[in-house]
Amino acid sequence: MNLFDVYPINNINIVKGVGSLVYDDKGTEYLDLYGGHAVISIGHTNPHYVARLEKQLHQIGFYSNSIEIPLQKELAEKLGHVSGKEDYQLFLCNSGAEANENALKLASFYNGKKKIIAFKKAFHGRTSLAVAATDNPKIVAPVNETDNVIFLPWCDEAALEQAFAENEISSVIIEGIQGVGGIQVATESFLQKIRTLCDEHNAVYIADSVQCGYGRTGKFFSHDFAGVNADIYTMAKGMGNGFPIGGIIIAPKIKPAYGMLGTTFGGNHLACAAGLAVLEEIESNNLMQNAAEVGAYLISELKKFEQVKEVRGRGLMIGIELPEELANVRKDLLFKHHIFTGEAKPNVIRLLPALNLTKAHADRFLEAFKLTLAP
Repeated sequence: MNLFDVYPINNINIVKGVGSLVYDDKGTEYLDLYGGHAVISIGHTNPHYVARLEKQLHQIGFYSNSIEIPLQKELAEKLGHVSGKEDYQLFLCNSGAEANENALKLASFYNGKKKIIAFKKAFHGRTSLAVAATDNPKIVAPVNETDNVIFLPWCDEAALEQAFAENEISSVIIEGIQGVGGIQVATESFLQKIRTLCDEHNAVYIADSVQCGYGRTGKFFSHDFAGVNADIYTMAKGMGNGFPIGGIIIAPKIKPAYGMLGTTFGGNHLACAAGLAVLEEIESNNLMQNAAEVGAYLISELKKFEQVKEVRGRGLMIGIELPEELANVRKDLLFKHHIFTGEAKPNVIRLLPALNLTKAHADRFLEAFKLTLAP
């Protein structure tokens, strides 16, 4: 049997990771500023994380949501404390797409409406409703197509007001910073406008924080920069430092009912142990502050390169837009300087490292980046 060939891959076999460094099967060291797509939030093989998972594995790894799982309550309490959303409710699942799927469904349960507002260049996942709200026709199968999603221009307040005036809106789903869309930062005034219109029309504000959340920007949720609360926040990627876990936190006004949402694997013992380890590391080592400081340093230094068209982002979610003639830079960083980065089309390098990235590692990247730009 062959693998179903859907991933363009680099011919590199990573077999070991420590912190922000990974090693291939030949012993070559790489600096990881990609984090497996923003997943590695507290560093590869973080000792506290490994110990938490190993201890739990020796006790019990899984049982279903038909029994009490105290770790879920412990995770909810810690998440409320670290995020500042202590009066919210937590539903655990397995991935970002599943988190967004549940959020959109829950919003419709709440207000009985169908129409969803999403935005140009949005990416919300590959499951049925999440992909329908994703602005990429290539990954939307005919069975996923629906007229219930309205795509609006990014941060266009007039278009947003018009859409609310002309439709019965169930929810607005928005990334605080678009990832796949090229590290596009939502303006604070636009997020505030969403909050106002959702309040006026009994719609649900869904803050897609799958990539831009969990402390990556220097605040727990990037939407927090706008000074307003969303009704539902979706999470995954950095939530488990590589262990599959996702979740949504839900405002008190949305009431649960048995059977409304469900999952087999979501909130299992191992996932909760991983999630707790991540939050404990973020809190005890001030990783949000580190993300803010090292990210600000990187952004400041990157803006000094004349060849760079634009630097966008917050904290350790950074997009470096390059001109077409520098389309080779990302590959040169990987194969000549052994540095992993992400990309967004057409020519944006994405930096999504662990939140405990050091300034020394940031400087290592900056030096390599300088060399790749040299004539």
